[in-house]
Amino acid sequence: MTEVATDVVLIGAGIMSATLGTFLKELEPSLSISIFETLSDCALESSGSWNNAGTGHAANCELNYTPQRPDGSVDISKALEVNTEFDLSRQLWAYLVKKGAIADPRDFLHPCPHMSFVWGDANVAFLRARFKAMTASHCYHGMEYSESHAQIGEWAPLLMESRPADQPVAATRIISGTDVDYGALTHLLIGHLAKQPGVSLGFRHHVRALKQVDGGRWLVEVEDVADHSVKEVSAKFVFIGAGGGALELLQKCGIPEGHGYGGFPVSGIWLRCETPAVVDRHEAKVYGKAAEGSPPMSVPHLDTRIIGGKRWLLFGPYAGFTTRFLKHGSFTDLIRSIEPGNILPMLAVAKDNVDLVEYLVGQVLQSKRHQFAVLQNFYPTADRDEWSLAVAGERVQIIKPDAAHEGALEFGTELVASEDRSIIALLGASPGASTATFIALGVLKKCFPEQLTDSAWLPKLKEIIPTFGVNLIEDAEACRRIRAETAPVLKIDNI
Repeated sequence: MTEVATDVVLIGAGIMSATLGTFLKELEPSLSISIFETLSDCALESSGSWNNAGTGHAANCELNYTPQRPDGSVDISKALEVNTEFDLSRQLWAYLVKKGAIADPRDFLHPCPHMSFVWGDANVAFLRARFKAMTASHCYHGMEYSESHAQIGEWAPLLMESRPADQPVAATRIISGTDVDYGALTHLLIGHLAKQPGVSLGFRHHVRALKQVDGGRWLVEVEDVADHSVKEVSAKFVFIGAGGGALELLQKCGIPEGHGYGGFPVSGIWLRCETPAVVDRHEAKVYGKAAEGSPPMSVPHLDTRIIGGKRWLLFGPYAGFTTRFLKHGSFTDLIRSIEPGNILPMLAVAKDNVDLVEYLVGQVLQSKRHQFAVLQNFYPTADRDEWSLAVAGERVQIIKPDAAHEGALEFGTELVASEDRSIIALLGASPGASTATFIALGVLKKCFPEQLTDSAWLPKLKEIIPTFGVNLIEDAEACRRIRAETAPVLKIDNI
């Protein structure tokens, strides 16, 4: 068996590996990096243009980040975290544009207002309270609110056409939102990385096994999918960024920190429209309230999308249950992920989330007529002939063990690292791609703390991320300054 050596192995060629690889190569140009991807190109799973919403999640419009408390007030703490995490992405992208690594930000990023839209007295009261809480923070400077049919109709005409005049409605809007083509961005980052000395890129290369050997290095067994030849790659550091495939690889590497983790897969379907007479009359990402019991990534939204230079409208996603962990995966993925250490956590989650399972099964059984009726709640005059179905990417939610051998279903992302910091896996889904920069910085903090010093990587890291170490939730001046600096470089709006 052929054996080669490298400093870093990145498993998966999606936005997560692309972003982490970009950081590592900028901070330590001498590093050798090997990237392995089972499929024939990068960004074919969750990072793909049609496999995610491309919202550039800044928690401007996503109501699931702002739960209502029993007393009627709204908790915006999670929204503030996500909002300022997106500022990190803006800084990285602006750095790459100024450096020339990304020629034109419009190749992946477009300004697009973010809106929340609700109807019914209770929901209007909620959105009013949410607007009050959010605009008390400098992070949401410039957010607008209206309960006027006429005003909302100016912001998003399709929402209001043929809507009952006496129906209570409310909307918020912030014009500094974006539409992000994470598939295009991944191609840009991987393409730039592949040109760097010491970087090798292997498509159709499947990681079969991982084993730590004496000295702390990892032997990564890689199969060439085309000819089935196998080689071993010796690496100092391994990042498992394989989306839904990360859990299986975490289990295979055998680190005790990964013991007990499981996964709960969720599938998705979009409705999309390319009719110019419709698409050209809607310029916004409009998020509504999720159905009772639904997972966060199934919050309904009517979105402007710009993919490959073409404008589309997207609505959904309609969530469903699947046993696949990847869009190009196997129906046996869920069964194969079950092992003695995670049986009890998975059973505990099944017992505690019966409503979620019922909701997902109901979504699978939902007729096309019912699916289209959900769209008509947002866009009353929608014509079924102008919309087609598209399959979204798979999402695998974390089932996290606890000391009592029970489990909790987590809807965020989590980094699971070995004690010696030589290997780390990224599990989970939402908000996913939008926080790739935040996640990559989390990997650096967890696994390379000795390099984050003034005599090593820190000066360069602060050149890339000027607000590294600054709490933008608390520091209003820094927040305003960095948004004003990055907006013109990225050709997006600032307020």
